[in-house]
Amino acid sequence: MSKENITSEAEELNKEEVTAKEENTDNTTEEVVNEVSEEEKLKAEVQELKDKYLRLYSEFENYRRRTSKERLDLIKTASQDLMTEIIPVVDDFERAFKASENEEDATKVRDGNQLVFQKFQRILENKGLKPMEGLVGESFDAETQEAITQIPAPNEELKGKVIDVVEKGYTLGDKVVRYAKVVIGA
Repeated sequence: MSKENITSEAEELNKEEVTAKEENTDNTTEEVVNEVSEEEKLKAEVQELKDKYLRLYSEFENYRRRTSKERLDLIKTASQDLMTEIIPVVDDFERAFKASENEEDATKVRDGNQLVFQKFQRILENKGLKPMEGLVGESFDAETQEAITQIPAPNEELKGKVIDVVEKGYTLGDKVVRYAKVVIGA
């Protein structure tokens, strides 16, 4: 082999190596670009999820504060409606007291008080408060009544039954708000 052949073969080998190295560099660069691109995508996705989380958390905190405030306002003003309806009854009582100071006829005073009492009862009934009626002679019911004492029954039929009502019971809707205090026969 001549010197020229060796030189041309060496040049060809060098060209092939340079070409191979360039191809390897291109492949490596593409892989690095793909990896960087994938990493950037994941970072962007994480950032987006963090943003969504912070917004959702913020919305929930605002909701929690708002409902707490609304609940406190409701508790403070829950009885406002009832109170505004009771105020005229208080005014009627005040007028009745003034009128009864100079009145000598007790029946007129009693009739006036009866009218105010009926007005007051109507307001309470409109709000759902109902008195427990007709308890005397019925069997004792521990769900709605409180036995304050037992006395000997006047006859056999009244044993275990209500003989007297000391204090009326009241229900608000279906719920007992005050148990009737009763005397039962033994």
